[in-house]
Amino acid sequence: MIYDFTLNTGKGETLDLAQYRGKVILVVNTATGCGFTPQYEPIEKLYRDHHDQGLEILDIPCNQFGGQAPGSDEEIHEFCSLHYNTTFPQMKKADVNGPNELPLYTYLKAQKGFEGFQDHPYRALLEKMFAEADPQWDQKPDIKWNFTKFVIDREGRVVARFEPTADMAEVEKCITALL
Repeated sequence: MIYDFTLNTGKGETLDLAQYRGKVILVVNTATGCGFTPQYEPIEKLYRDHHDQGLEILDIPCNQFGGQAPGSDEEIHEFCSLHYNTTFPQMKKADVNGPNELPLYTYLKAQKGFEGFQDHPYRALLEKMFAEADPQWDQKPDIKWNFTKFVIDREGRVVARFEPTADMAEVEKCITALL
């Protein structure tokens, strides 16, 4: 269950996810130099609009996709604060795939695998890039790119996975239905 995991914050503290029992949680792997980086804005809006209703957001910077989160935890936090006025918790930069992936991501991917990209200007580019690297890329649950989102309900169940190509209005609709 999601409440069995801990994360390290960008400030070096341990965050026990059990403290979010009874909350709706959005977990998102982020990057500061990505074409999807402007999603910080609607994610922050979600947090401001729904935090008082029980929404928590866990921002986990990741540099595994094109080296698009190259800074230190402090530099990433400063970038997000200055450019997007983010106020939600930001975790320590971590891997979401591979031998050093966070155990939380092993769990999330086992609960909700990859189901395809939604219509988006980057869809064809992403699909072509992945297909050239691995013909069976779409059969694997791995996180494909920055800004993949998982929604966890108030009981700690992973109820949805949204790829970075998903419309943020659909993400919000999912979250508000759980609040």
